Amino acid sequence: MITVAIAEDHVSLSDGLQLFLEQETDIKVKYTATNGVQLLSKFKEEPTDVILTDISMPEMNGIELCKTIKSQYNSTKVIALSMFDNSGAIKDMINAGVDGYVLKSSPLIDLRQAVRDVFNDQNYFDVHIKEQVEEIQSQKLKKNLLSRSEREILQFIAKGLTSQQIAEIRGSAISTVNKHRKNMIQKLGLSGKRELLEYAMNQHAHSNS
Repeated sequence: MITVAIAEDHVSLSDGLQLFLEQETDIKVKYTATNGVQLLSKFKEEPTDVILTDISMPEMNGIELCKTIKSQYNSTKVIALSMFDNSGAIKDMINAGVDGYVLKSSPLIDLRQAVRDVFNDQNYFDVHIKEQVEEIQSQKLKKNLLSRSEREILQFIAKGLTSQQIAEIRGSAISTVNKHRKNMIQKLGLSGKRELLEYAMNQHAHSNS
């Protein structure tokens, strides 16, 4: 039996999801909540195998809920159920450790499949966001290639700082900063400084907005 908890601030939708999922003999919705704080309170008393969560909710949104669950109960699977198909929301959930992402506009059978897939240690991402997910995961892998110093310099580059300004802030030589720039260009497979700037701005655009 797959046990499920639902965090969704629209009660009618939450009730509908529960009715649909419980038509299956192998799925049981243990409880629902209208925000992340309420769900966490219930979850501590009665953990479930899978959590379905909306992203936009009062008090604690789905991103923070996912981060908390993954940091304290890593074996629990989390699926984002959202109307948002933009890369920013998807990236935030992936970075939070989400196991699946289903659009509210998709058929309910997709959600049912997502529950079963993540329970069996497989990720499930809605077919309509496949390209965004692949791009985000690719960028994440590339970023993991960078050292801590390179990631720090990348943040400064995203803010439009020159090598001299970065060197002054870090208390290092300009040649050291330029060497890190060159290494990042090689590691990320970029053609030069312009592409490095574009990459840096793209990586940090959401966090700086």
